[in-house]
Amino acid sequence: QVQLVESGGGSVQAGGSLRLSCAASGRTISSYTMAWFRQAPGKERDFVAAISWSGDSTYYADSVKGRFTISRDNAKNTVYLQMHSLKPEDTASYYCAADPRDPVVVLTSGYLEVWGQGTLVTVSS
Repeated sequence: QVQLVESGGGSVQAGGSLRLSCAASGRTISSYTMAWFRQAPGKERDFVAAISWSGDSTYYADSVKGRFTISRDNAKNTVYLQMHSLKPEDTASYYCAADPRDPVVVLTSGYLEVWGQGTLVTVSS
């Protein structure tokens, strides 16, 4: 069973940058699709970015394209979300998720098998 722990959240001013990390334990995530979602207060959880097991394919929500980059280091069993040009509307709890299926199948289904507890990102204007 995979366990996921996010870190790197915090408070930043608009225009700033943060890098979130998602450390996996329990088993290797090298064959898993990994993704980031976020949930703002009072809103539904939204997809942010996903990456295939090899790292060759990445997927982004339109709202973060060109500003956020998802990457992974399978040797470290860790996934990252580099966030630049942050905006107040990026304020949310960010969740890491993992699923053993192909990313297209995962994103189409909207369901991922394993979730972390989240890390809070607050962007002030």
